[in-house]
Amino acid sequence: MGLSRTQQNLSLTLLALSACFHRGSHGFSPARPPSGSTMCSRTGGTALSAAAESVTASFIDTELRGAAMRLHTREQAPKEGEAPSKKIEPYVPTPADYLQFLVDSQHVYQALEDIVDEKDDLSVFRNCGLERTTALETDIEWMAKEFDLTRPPVGKFGVDYATSLRAMESIPELVCHFYNFYFAHTAGGRMIGKQMSALLLDKKTLEFYKWEGDLNEIKSRNKQHIEDMAASWSQQERTDCVDATAATFVGGGSINSYLSGGQNPH
Repeated sequence: MGLSRTQQNLSLTLLALSACFHRGSHGFSPARPPSGSTMCSRTGGTALSAAAESVTASFIDTELRGAAMRLHTREQAPKEGEAPSKKIEPYVPTPADYLQFLVDSQHVYQALEDIVDEKDDLSVFRNCGLERTTALETDIEWMAKEFDLTRPPVGKFGVDYATSLRAMESIPELVCHFYNFYFAHTAGGRMIGKQMSALLLDKKTLEFYKWEGDLNEIKSRNKQHIEDMAASWSQQERTDCVDATAATFVGGGSINSYLSGGQNPH
């Protein structure tokens, strides 16, 4: 039996959101100097004030964002995308697919929480307000009961990504994965959640998509922690962080592929 038009539209929307999952975490405009920060030269030309530029420069909004946008296709990011397009076939996820997605997501979030707890260099991210494991446990138990499903073991995608994270020694690389995985969920991940809610849950919002406190304040606080850390890094450490972006797309995309029949746009 073919997919209905409504199912096709929902499927294509989910695929598009999955492909752009990280886009929202980097969808910040590059910092611009305040008006009046230019200086007139004796020849009548203008130049940016070096002081203003140093104040407004942002590691996240410039270097990390640039690396992320280059990993998008031209269709996703017409001005900055460089990645080749992949043909993704329409797929309508089932409750079992969604449950597997939640189980694997929790496994990766647990790995990140454990890493933050174990490494003093990442202590600023302890109890940071972005944690998802407890909320996911509530949702996993509810999904299994609501749809009469057996809780599945963590799948290959979740195991592989969590294992790779636990093996990392580089703090800048870990920060890149922390930033991308958590912040992508607060943007494109929430949009995916809304689509799944409409498709499978009669518009119920899972705990996975709720945060205690003001989410924008939580994001801003943690972004500043990253900016402060990056300010103390060497150029090589900044490069290591930026270069890890592609791996975050692959890891996060593999988890999202449970919602697209195993198809990973990255």
